[in-house]
Amino acid sequence: MTKRRHQPDGRSTIYRGADGLWHGRVSMGLTDQGRKDRRHVSSKSKTVVTEKVAEWERARDDGLAQEIRENWTVEAWLTHWLEHLSRPFVKQGTYEGYRAAVNVHLIPGIGRHRLHTLRPEHLERLYVSMLKLSTRRGTPMSPGRVHQVHRTIRTALNEAVRRGHLARNPAEMAKTPLVNDYDVEPYTVAEVQQLFVAAQREPNGTRWVFALALGLRQGEALGLQWDDVDWSRSVLTIKRSRTRPRYEHRCQPHCGHKYAGHCPNRVLSRPDFDTTKSRAGRRVVPLSAAVLDLLRDHAEAQAVQRRTAAQLWVDEGWIFTDEIGRGAEPAY
Repeated sequence: MTKRRHQPDGRSTIYRGADGLWHGRVSMGLTDQGRKDRRHVSSKSKTVVTEKVAEWERARDDGLAQEIRENWTVEAWLTHWLEHLSRPFVKQGTYEGYRAAVNVHLIPGIGRHRLHTLRPEHLERLYVSMLKLSTRRGTPMSPGRVHQVHRTIRTALNEAVRRGHLARNPAEMAKTPLVNDYDVEPYTVAEVQQLFVAAQREPNGTRWVFALALGLRQGEALGLQWDDVDWSRSVLTIKRSRTRPRYEHRCQPHCGHKYAGHCPNRVLSRPDFDTTKSRAGRRVVPLSAAVLDLLRDHAEAQAVQRRTAAQLWVDEGWIFTDEIGRGAEPAY
């Protein structure tokens, strides 16, 4: 047994106890209640104890002693961050991306680690193992998906650092797999013309023309409403996006379907519309004369369809909205 010597106040102590273990004790200052904060670590390895003591000393010297807490596991922190620090403050789509990364990859892969013991090497091994997995379609997982998981854990740990639960973010130091960039090959003029011709044969083909002519995302094109068109100024305001539907089971007893979308009593759990993906996405787009003529033709065809099929739609229980795809006549 190593003889334990008395150290001056504030000095750390490393010694081998009668139990055969190495012990380390570090004075971190005072707790919030004014008591002495004396940390203790023990291990069979002197190296482990020495490294932990040095880590605590660095945190103390950097002014982070009071903020470091030992009771968070990675799983507990990610769950808390996801539901209480992300869900109320981010868009629904962003939250669902975080949730998939946390529940499918991060918690099963590194959830058992203590937050303060998480290292870049743990994340790097997780990323490598993800690349070896196959998706439900049997194809290898892409580096882009790994990067999405990396961005999620980096964001979650940055919040832990900001709130003082972690001294530094290991995700900032972890290496990520290389993403192979590829050049986007745009449609040729002839291909665009073919798409326009094909779209004219569809009942709501106008939205494809809009997406190509104005560079709209699919959700933005599907979210357009007649009130978004300013006929006097010949402009279109992009301010919302149609969301992908998501359902919840509401069957008692369970209907037996794995996916809620197949449940006969399903309910929609996501709003039909959301704001655009970014602040820059909320924009005003000028409309050319050709696009305005296309809109007028579409509105007239829509009005004819509504008049001829109104009774059938009422009998079928359809609900009218003012979407460009199926809605009220514009005032032009």
